Amino acid sequence: MKSHHPAGSPAQGGQSGRSELRLRLLSAAVLIPIALVATWWGGLPAFLLVALVAAIVFSEWANIVGRSPRLLPSTPDVSIGTAFVALASITAGMQGLGVGLAVLVAGMIGVALLSRSAWLAGGVAYAGLLGVSLSALRADPAYGLASVTVLLVLVWATDSCAYFAGRTIGGAKLWPRVSPKKTWSGSIGGLVGGVTLAAIVAYAFGMRIGPMLILCLALLSIASQAGDLFESAIKRHFDRKDSSRIIPGHGGMMDRVDGLIFAAAGAALIGWLHLGEHQVGQGMLSW
Repeated sequence: MKSHHPAGSPAQGGQSGRSELRLRLLSAAVLIPIALVATWWGGLPAFLLVALVAAIVFSEWANIVGRSPRLLPSTPDVSIGTAFVALASITAGMQGLGVGLAVLVAGMIGVALLSRSAWLAGGVAYAGLLGVSLSALRADPAYGLASVTVLLVLVWATDSCAYFAGRTIGGAKLWPRVSPKKTWSGSIGGLVGGVTLAAIVAYAFGMRIGPMLILCLALLSIASQAGDLFESAIKRHFDRKDSSRIIPGHGGMMDRVDGLIFAAAGAALIGWLHLGEHQVGQGMLSW
């Protein structure tokens, strides 16, 4: 029997929404354990996974800005950019944050000269900072596992708590021109929820929960939300809804890690300034 609901009706929209939610939950059920196992394992397997994720993000960026017709590298400049993003990610884990950043800068210069596109060179920095920062954090011999786990929980909790707080409370929009659905209530809820859950995980790892750590987590939660808004602005500029469709129910890899990119870069910067490039994980957590 055919449904009596016309196309686009609430019932049909509800079915579509439930179907998309199921896809998102199934995808998350696969992706989150992979991320956590790689984080726990550490070493080269973790650096390789981070390099793969960063390379996919760069390929999606190249596609969004019109430099590649498909996700697989199809031109020399995109291929070189992908290679340098992956190489910088692995190098940061094996040789330290400074060497990883040097490789990344070399890739940016090479892509800029070859492509004559500031957008594509900017994509090397955008995707590469994700890989370099996460690898450098995980490479910390004593605090690598704790720092990356706390960071992942912070970003996931910020995103989830912002979603539910925004849906429940509503209110004034945060930046309607860039992201019409985001609200100030969601942003504050994400900040409070993200910092709280990340602090609990940090405490479970034996960290002292003091004012400086809370401030650090708050700044990184804000950075995560800024990363989400930045990606929304880029997609709106190029009139794109999703970065790709490689993750069922989630869109592209860039759509999933946009907040993590800014938060990871911020965590690595804080850790480096605090205790140096070889102890960025400890520098992020230990105050």
